[in-house]
Amino acid sequence: MARLAIDGWFTIEDGVTHLLGTRCPGCGTVCFPPQPGFCRNPRCEDDSPALARLSRRGRVWSYTNACYPPPAPYVPAEPYTPVTLAAVELEREGIVVLGQVTPDLTVADLSVGMELELTSGPLADGPLVWMWGRPHA
Repeated sequence: MARLAIDGWFTIEDGVTHLLGTRCPGCGTVCFPPQPGFCRNPRCEDDSPALARLSRRGRVWSYTNACYPPPAPYVPAEPYTPVTLAAVELEREGIVVLGQVTPDLTVADLSVGMELELTSGPLADGPLVWMWGRPHA
């Protein structure tokens, strides 16, 4: 299996990508990336958030393109190819997660409120990262 860009933030099992977060059993607060140790809700005193798989679908909250390469330690391809990014509000959790969009989608294809589904793909330097793509039926 290919190397993941960030260990512990997502997993790929049987070809299906899942974001990993934490969910507080006391108040239900969800965090991404995972935030172990104590609940991040200031009104909750629970200290045992549990690792949880998050929704795989959500709706576009915002989007843009990155026409310039990000700084190190990111290793861009030469020549750099712009990528599209989307902030997607997860279906059940209501939190917004930023991610690269699959190469078959551009800014011209996206709209606020459009449904996207979690998948994965390689960064220019090889490791896999979560991405947002067209929903499967």
